[in-house]
Amino acid sequence: MKQLIKAILLVLLTLSTGTLYAQLQGQPYIDSVVRALPQQKEDTNKVNLLRNIAYVSYRVGKPDSTLKYAGMQLALATKLQWQKGLAYGNRMMGLGYEGRNELKMAVPYYEKALNIFEQINVKKAAEGAFELGEIHYILNENAQAIQYFFRSLKICERAGICDYAARCNTGIAAVHGRGKDFATAVEYHLKAMRIAEQCKDIDSADLMGVYSNIAISYQYKGDCASSLPYCFKALESALHLGDVSIAANMYGNICLAYTKLREYEKAVNYGQRALTFSDSVRDEKHVAWSLYELGHAYLSFITDTVAPVEGQKASTGNMGAAGKPALVRIALNYLERSLDSNRGKQDEVELAVKVYEDLAKAYRLTHEWEKALRAHDMYITLKDSLFSKETAMQLQAEKMNYAFEKKEAATQAQQEKKDIQQRNIRNSTLAGMAGLLVFSVVVMRQRNKVKKEKARSEELLLNILPEEVAEELKEKGSAEAKLIDEATVLFTDFKGFTQLSEQLSPKELVNEINTCFSAFDNIMQKHGVEKIKTIGDAYMAAGGLPTPNKTHAEDVVKAALEIQDFMHRHKEEREAAGKLFFEIRIGVHTGPVVAGIVGIKKFAYDIWGDTVNTASRMESSGNVGMVNISQTTYELVKDKFNCEYRGEVEAKGKGGMKMYFVN
Repeated sequence: MKQLIKAILLVLLTLSTGTLYAQLQGQPYIDSVVRALPQQKEDTNKVNLLRNIAYVSYRVGKPDSTLKYAGMQLALATKLQWQKGLAYGNRMMGLGYEGRNELKMAVPYYEKALNIFEQINVKKAAEGAFELGEIHYILNENAQAIQYFFRSLKICERAGICDYAARCNTGIAAVHGRGKDFATAVEYHLKAMRIAEQCKDIDSADLMGVYSNIAISYQYKGDCASSLPYCFKALESALHLGDVSIAANMYGNICLAYTKLREYEKAVNYGQRALTFSDSVRDEKHVAWSLYELGHAYLSFITDTVAPVEGQKASTGNMGAAGKPALVRIALNYLERSLDSNRGKQDEVELAVKVYEDLAKAYRLTHEWEKALRAHDMYITLKDSLFSKETAMQLQAEKMNYAFEKKEAATQAQQEKKDIQQRNIRNSTLAGMAGLLVFSVVVMRQRNKVKKEKARSEELLLNILPEEVAEELKEKGSAEAKLIDEATVLFTDFKGFTQLSEQLSPKELVNEINTCFSAFDNIMQKHGVEKIKTIGDAYMAAGGLPTPNKTHAEDVVKAALEIQDFMHRHKEEREAAGKLFFEIRIGVHTGPVVAGIVGIKKFAYDIWGDTVNTASRMESSGNVGMVNISQTTYELVKDKFNCEYRGEVEAKGKGGMKMYFVN
């Protein structure tokens, strides 16, 4: 956690120093125009001047100044009833809030600008709808993102705008990829490619990104044979453009594809090239991935040699000549080096999970049982605590769009440069604007990259802790425990878990638990209930914290009933498939709790108190498939739900307690 907080602070420092030179270049222009404002007539020329000040302020990293002058621009444009000024004024307000990273505040201004642009400027309307799709995608509002991407796409198709048509198809593909619908993602990426290949407004760097997205989507889909041609197309473009980072990424993806296709000699060959390219630019992130890809290729070859796939022959070349012990050591060397390169990088947890999984397998082959156990424990811990289903989807989507987004900021900045050059500024400061704008493109790309990294760090932190606690932790370095006067605690537990786990393979068991707990996570999020933790097969959540509310009991009972319904449907599906299934008990109790985080490492939000123990007793005293609640909870929800009184039931350590089933 300390490393994560340091990373966030480093991002903020990088943002400050990254804009310093731009401020030195842009501030004289801002000052000169501001001094000239009082002498300007209240006409459209002054609206344009205010717009220029707002825009340059945004470029040099002063969003508050952007909002100030954009507000003045809007007021004057409203007075003049000038639609173009209103459209750009609202867009500048959106940029200002985006610069402050207040995306939700930016949305209504972008929407107002879009509605006007649809009447006066088709190209800007297509761009505006696409930008709104991007913002909703960043906010994880997938339905709204799809809506705006399609809205932009329709404008593009009517007006023959090919560049944004390609980008919209890529955006639609990214949303489907986030939802793990990789077949549909591939379909839209291919549409983007067909448009981009015919579009003169799409440069070779953008096209390289399209090829890369298709390649990676095919790999997530599990179709490595189809992925390879696009890997090579993206690689060819990257080498032609001298983009070593993308080249290293593609070499690594080719290595993984050949590993899946069991052509191990080719896999190792391309893995070595990925490592060479990553080393050449001192890119630690790609170095760590390349080392993993090589280690994974060797380990897969060893595993395939020990237990070959029936009816298939692997392509191994001369790899087997070294002997199994030597090959295991080679695999371990690459994997351990990958772990060292990746250690402490919170944004590459996906890589750490993969490396620990392979290390556990490799150490078992060398009979280093203690190391194998530690690696397996780390694999399970990271996967369980940080890789919720939603986080995994987001990281996959980010990786899939990595190459395409790299050039997106530059393209938008160039368009804005053209707009500014058309302004009616006739004084001597115009001569210096061209140089400022060229430099602004570079600064904007850096700022966008930093903004994305900051957003990913924030996303990861909020996946571990409630937002209120995370903010306190970042601000103070610690978070105080709080007494919550009234919260509602939920416990679930699977009946006969130990006996059933003996009848399932470890992989089947983990998959089944993950399926259930992922569904529970989504249900909790839907009803505003905070997931606390999982302990083995037990799941614990609470309503009314960290921010107290008056609907916590109703929220938790609704969530419990939805879990009940999910488990019933899941049981029917597994029964129909002839598979074993879990049955669940659910208990709920309301009362005071103490909530917070303790310790100095591996922070986890937790709750304590007799209320927690009583909620656990409600679960263990309930019946399979039923939601069992206490008298305290019943008094809060009796007017909302149909409850069945059970009488006084003996609860371990509590004696007789009044309990109710919620029907």
